[in-house]
Amino acid sequence: MKGKLEELNIEELDRSLKESKESLRLERFKRVTSTLENSKKVNNLKKHIARILTLKREYELGKRSIINK
Repeated sequence: MKGKLEELNIEELDRSLKESKESLRLERFKRVTSTLENSKKVNNLKKHIARILTLKREYELGKRSIINK
C-alpha cells in the first residue's frame, strides 16, 4: 500500500483521503457500539491518512514531484 500511494496524483490522493476518513469514522462508530471486529483497522486507517497527508505536504513544499503517467 505504501508504494501505491506514491504513484497517485493529487486528485487521487484527495479521493483516497476522503474515503479513508469516512472509513475511519465508521470504524470509530462501530467501536462505540461494540461491533468492531478488527481493532487494528482503526490504527491502520489513521496511519494511511497520515501517509496521504505527508505526501500532499511534500508535493506542496516541492520535496516531491508529481510523476506523470
